Amino acid sequence: QVQLVESGGGLVQAGGSLGLSCAASGSISSVRAMGWYRQAPGKQRELVATITSGGYINSIDSVKGRFTISRDNAKNTVFLQMNSLKPEDTAVYLCNANILPRYGSGSFSAYWGQGTQVTVSS
Repeated sequence: QVQLVESGGGLVQAGGSLGLSCAASGSISSVRAMGWYRQAPGKQRELVATITSGGYINSIDSVKGRFTISRDNAKNTVFLQMNSLKPEDTAVYLCNANILPRYGSGSFSAYWGQGTQVTVSS
């Protein structure tokens, strides 16, 4: 069974930093893109940043220059370093990965972590 386990998050003042990590575990054959989404109360879930196994990065404009996504392919782990945090970054952050399980249908599927709360106080 494949699962994503997140760690990090918490409460920080505006201008501070936090780091998130997400590790994919279980019977995994291959992992393509990994990334982070976020969902604030009353708002739709939005993509924050994704990174392919080859290191290609896509991110939303509002986090460019402040957030850095990276991954360790050998450990199937993705990281999000968040600097210069703003109150509008407050949300539940969810890890996402496109994974081919070792046993199953033989196709890639999207998996989600349980989410971790990031709260930025003004």
